[in-house]
Amino acid sequence: MIRLIIADNSQIVQTGLHSIFSNYENIEIIGDASSSESLYNLLVSFEADILLMDFTAPGFSVDTITKALRLQPRMKVVALTADQSGATIVNALRAGVTSYIRKDCDVNEILDSVRETAAGSVFFCGNIVDRIRKEAIDVEDLAVATYDCEPTTISNRENEVITLIAEGYTNVEIAEKLFLSTHTVNTHRKNIMQKLGVNNTAAIVMYAVKKELVSPNKFLFAPSANA
Repeated sequence: MIRLIIADNSQIVQTGLHSIFSNYENIEIIGDASSSESLYNLLVSFEADILLMDFTAPGFSVDTITKALRLQPRMKVVALTADQSGATIVNALRAGVTSYIRKDCDVNEILDSVRETAAGSVFFCGNIVDRIRKEAIDVEDLAVATYDCEPTTISNRENEVITLIAEGYTNVEIAEKLFLSTHTVNTHRKNIMQKLGVNNTAAIVMYAVKKELVSPNKFLFAPSANA
């Protein structure tokens, strides 16, 4: 069970998010906060796995993220905001946000962001990745939210996607196997390429072989197209 707190000053947004998550039996909304103070009160009383919040909404700030994580260091924060500058996004990551999506993302992507983050992955919707690239934000800035000394961290979910890519599955087939939306798989592929510094599927396959995620024999002894 994923214990979720929603933090947004808009009752309409809160109601909409309740509607999204009410159909998913493994997510329990344990509280709503309409300001930083009400959020802190919730965190003192209830233990949460995920905090889904708009830190740009009135009554909240980027400092709210830092203080919330001091109260519950093991909790993960998913930022859900309107379109923001790359600098704002990076500041949120520095404050401790794990994953970041926009309010104009589709329902499946919002749902996947919570599920993936709870499972230990870092989730950025495609729009956020595009914004960071468009504003030429140094990729090194993205690592500040991790608690890991490694310069590049590939999550368990990303390794699953890499393995399936290397085994020749399409994005649609990967989505079916991992019970994700195709859009989410596309986002994982973009994030993987960015982290590995590659720009094609062949390079992902080589990485999978090098890390022994797949056996090189699969490719050495695969039947040729002319056989």
